[in-house]
Amino acid sequence: MGISGSGKSTVGGLLAEKTGMRFAEGDTYHPACNVAKMSAGEALNDDDRLPWLQSMATDISAWADNDVAAVISCSALKKSYRKILSGNHTNVRFVHLHGEADIVRKRMSKRQDHFMPTSLIESQIATLEMPDDHEKIFHVDIALAPETIADIIISEFNLLSL
Repeated sequence: MGISGSGKSTVGGLLAEKTGMRFAEGDTYHPACNVAKMSAGEALNDDDRLPWLQSMATDISAWADNDVAAVISCSALKKSYRKILSGNHTNVRFVHLHGEADIVRKRMSKRQDHFMPTSLIESQIATLEMPDDHEKIFHVDIALAPETIADIIISEFNLLSL
């Protein structure tokens, strides 16, 4: 989890590759109307995000029910969103990729062919509800190399590397 440009897709893909887990890109769950709205530079609201969250939650629940190890990249900006995503499953874990907004801006300015414009970073930062201690979310600094972040996550959760 984390704001756009924090490295969720890159780290998630590496994590899945290193562990053999399934990987799902959260952006692919957005309905076309959400993509169009963000492409136009408009921030999503809770109502916009609900179908997206529910769609991901359906897959997360199925994976959890069937003991399928999976990684999904998703902003999960609010505590209420994280509750929707995890449902009643105690085996769903979150990793918060966080760091300096300047790092995110620099990364996003280099992106090509992505619907999320750099202008929406501030709205993501404003929407982000930092996880509290009760959520037991693991935090990793995005200033680290993606490979290093993936290795730290593997170590933290005792995941097997291939």
